Amino acid sequence: MQVKDLPIHKIRRPLPRCNDPAKVAALMESIREIGLQEPIEVLEVEGEYYGFSGCHRYEASVRLGNETIRCNVRRAPRSVLQMHLA
Repeated sequence: MQVKDLPIHKIRRPLPRCNDPAKVAALMESIREIGLQEPIEVLEVEGEYYGFSGCHRYEASVRLGNETIRCNVRRAPRSVLQMHLA
C-alpha cells in the first residue's frame, strides 16, 4: 500500500452513499483547521482509482473545494474491483 495525494476528480465513487450531513459539516471544520488526518482507502485498477470507503471525508474535501485528497492506494486486479461492485 502506498500513501499518495490524488486529484479528487480522478477518484471514481461507483457505489451510492448516504452521508450524514452533520458528520460532513464537522469533518469540513476539522479539515479546515488541522487538515485531513486519516487518508481514504482507494483501489488502483489498471491506472484508474476507485474509492469505496471514507465517503464522509471525501465529501467534506469536495465541498471544501480541495483539489487533492490523501489516499492509501492499493493496487488490485479487475477481479478485486468486481468483488467490491458485487
